[in-house]
Amino acid sequence: MRNPINVLKSLSEKSQEKSYKYQRLYRNLYNPEFYLLAYQNIYANKGSMTPGVDGMTIDGISMARINRIIESMRNQSYQPKPARREYIKKKTGNKKRPLGISSADDKLVQEVVRMILESIYEGSFSVKSHGFRPNKSCHTALIQIRKTFTGAKWFVEGDIKACFDSFDHAVLIRILRKRIEDEAFLNLICKFLKAGYMEQWTFNKTYFGIPQGSGCSPILANIYLNELDEFMQELKDKFDVGDCNRRKVSYEYESVRGRAKRLKKKYAKDWNKISEEERTRRAKEIRDLRAIYTKLPRYEARDENFKKIQYTRYCDDFLIGVIGSKEDAEMIKAEVKKFLAEELNLTLSDEKTKITHTSKCADFLGYKIKVSRNDGIKRRKDGVKSRPFSGVVKLYVPKENWVKKLLEYEAIKIATDEDGNEKWKAMHSGKVLNKSDIEILSDYNAKVRGLFNYYCIADNAYVIGKFGRAMKYSMMKTFAFKYKTKVSKIKKKYVKNGDFTVSYETKQGLKTSVFYNQGYGKRDSSVAGQVELLPQYKRYDRPNSLARKLKTKTCELCGGYCTELEIHQVKKFKSLKGNSEWERLMLKRRRKTLAVCPKCHEQIHSCDEKR
Repeated sequence: MRNPINVLKSLSEKSQEKSYKYQRLYRNLYNPEFYLLAYQNIYANKGSMTPGVDGMTIDGISMARINRIIESMRNQSYQPKPARREYIKKKTGNKKRPLGISSADDKLVQEVVRMILESIYEGSFSVKSHGFRPNKSCHTALIQIRKTFTGAKWFVEGDIKACFDSFDHAVLIRILRKRIEDEAFLNLICKFLKAGYMEQWTFNKTYFGIPQGSGCSPILANIYLNELDEFMQELKDKFDVGDCNRRKVSYEYESVRGRAKRLKKKYAKDWNKISEEERTRRAKEIRDLRAIYTKLPRYEARDENFKKIQYTRYCDDFLIGVIGSKEDAEMIKAEVKKFLAEELNLTLSDEKTKITHTSKCADFLGYKIKVSRNDGIKRRKDGVKSRPFSGVVKLYVPKENWVKKLLEYEAIKIATDEDGNEKWKAMHSGKVLNKSDIEILSDYNAKVRGLFNYYCIADNAYVIGKFGRAMKYSMMKTFAFKYKTKVSKIKKKYVKNGDFTVSYETKQGLKTSVFYNQGYGKRDSSVAGQVELLPQYKRYDRPNSLARKLKTKTCELCGGYCTELEIHQVKKFKSLKGNSEWERLMLKRRRKTLAVCPKCHEQIHSCDEKR
């Protein structure tokens, strides 16, 4: 069998040839090495140990189990089980998002399908797409807006009604057929789309949509919405007119600026012959003219010979920037709505798809975005004066977002006085009272650092400092409540050199940790934690890989020879207490997986049941 990494690389190399048609993809599902690589990618995910409708998890994976899946693929009897439907709360509002939890075997197969599809399509996706892609994130989308939306006059905020629940299966298969000529592989994808879901022990069929939570749903969504990306590029090619270096200058601006230049040239002729008072008068006259034209827009507000649009998408959210009239923005919105309805069978929400003037803020990915109208003059290093602040995109942190987080974490309580003014009161957190000092500090630090890391590229990122200070006081009140004392005494005990400091014991000795003190200044680039880091296939051949453990045919617990090893896996490493031999072995090796024989695996689970 071919090494799956080589297969994926071969598929990627052909992805740049748009006319190339992929064939015989389904045969890769007969390769056990693909399933071992898939397991290597997903076993560490939090959801891998969540049972599906059949109650099974990824625990107990073995070559025998993989071979059973392959056999069902060969005779095409494989049928995905319906997903177990759960609902998770959305970040905003009280609405809940449906989540489909697939069975363990389906997760493996979906990961294989995802790897194949990603190798085929990732290289051809638009640079304007940022959701669920390697080394892309909300930050990369926002930074792209900052760099490319300069000078935009109008925003079109795109919102598609129930996007993921509305994907047309027939349209998706039609899109896939443009590049894939393998009916068996396409039929497998159809099976996943139509597998249905179980809710309250009732089976429900799926006629539309992509199940959110399945392994291959993100790549399928990107394939579907890549059609919109291509349409927007075609629309841009038709709409864009003119060159930035040849824009029509405003008549008012040019006339006042020309008058100032002519006066300066005229007065320079006899400058050394006139009195000091006359020099002062003439200099003031030129300065007054400069003050007038620097406040005027340099270019015509409605220049039919210069129009541009820019576009950025993150999953189903997209933002369009328009240099043109409001009528142009409305025309673009209508074109997008028509394309989505006719080609992708999706509905653009008229209520939520707003057209906003860029002097006001548009909402995108939790940020407020506007284009600066600051006409301030600044002299460059080469001596030339320019307007470096005009037309620049500004990203802002909405106050309601960090206040909402404080309320969500129960760090404050907001009351209203008789005059209707808000009064904030810091609160202790009951959720962490029973934890150790270092765990309480780490919990608060994680929340402060997490919010700042997301908003660190905002122009007013410093406002997260207010969030940090409120969280710090809430933490001190939590310590005070825990030890039945006052905040002032907690400060005396824990604050050292201006930092709230907690000492804790480790194997290496006594260590200390402080409350977040790295500052809240704006950063120009994204942080590593805000970039999607998808599985790196090159790690598959490392010496301690799970695939190698299965192939060693030696039980890691009893040391006996076994041809049918199984991988025992626990959900959390922290759940191991060291009460049994297998737990102590996992703790020693700092792993939550162990390759064991079926007999040892049965004994491990029998111990759990007794507990």
